[in-house]
Amino acid sequence: MIGALEIELHFPSSRSLKEKRALLRPIIDASRTRYRVAIAETGFQDLHQRALVEVAAVASVEHVVTEELDAVERLVWSSPGLEVVSARRWWSDGE
Repeated sequence: MIGALEIELHFPSSRSLKEKRALLRPIIDASRTRYRVAIAETGFQDLHQRALVEVAAVASVEHVVTEELDAVERLVWSSPGLEVVSARRWWSDGE
């Protein structure tokens, strides 16, 4: 089972790309080390108040993928200095 999570973020107090990345980097690093996911900033990389982050998880059963994506989503929602604009999920059985 393959699951993907796309999260669009807004950084209302960010005044530069450096400030945005300082808020985003801990989320990406923590997700990679704590959970079995691949994560990257994939959109709005040139804007200092927006980001698009995509997360992917793979496991043999759906509930494991769901738990990993849920954990990353909770981490993002609890992070200071940002607002979640949207979050969407996609699923594939790998076939």
